[in-house]
Amino acid sequence: MVPFDRKSVFLEVSIGAQTLSLINQGEVLKSYPVSTAKNGPGEQRGSECTPRGWHVVRAKIGEGQPLYSVFIGRRPTGEVYSPELGLSYPQRDWILTRILWLGGLESGKNRYGPVDSAWRYIYIHGCPDESMRGRPESHGCIRMHNADVLDLFERVTAGVRVFIHE
Repeated sequence: MVPFDRKSVFLEVSIGAQTLSLINQGEVLKSYPVSTAKNGPGEQRGSECTPRGWHVVRAKIGEGQPLYSVFIGRRPTGEVYSPELGLSYPQRDWILTRILWLGGLESGKNRYGPVDSAWRYIYIHGCPDESMRGRPESHGCIRMHNADVLDLFERVTAGVRVFIHE
């Protein structure tokens, strides 16, 4: 096995396969199921599409919060998600457990102006586990099972690169 080297680590998100892989020196260390945008790939603000290309984790949010913690505006609400809470707020786009906030690295493609991933608030985050059905259903973000996003959060640092492709 290749030794773990944070400088050569990156995340690869395959929109087609609905997977996120943690890669170190070309070796897949771990792969997770994800749910990307129901509107498909795309970079325009307001499109509710998942942006493609190279990104960076610009911030890690939620350290120390309990599993299933609810976030609104990147802040914990103090709530812990349960199916009963979900029924109380059926229209809420649930952001749970941890947030990896992405920033685009490709000027004009996913950075600056109406295509800027950070300004679009594109995250890798937890969602209700019952919402993970193996198909694109998000509003642009990359959704994960809560245990998986917690595991990923512990494995990566802010600054890790993320490549999103079809």
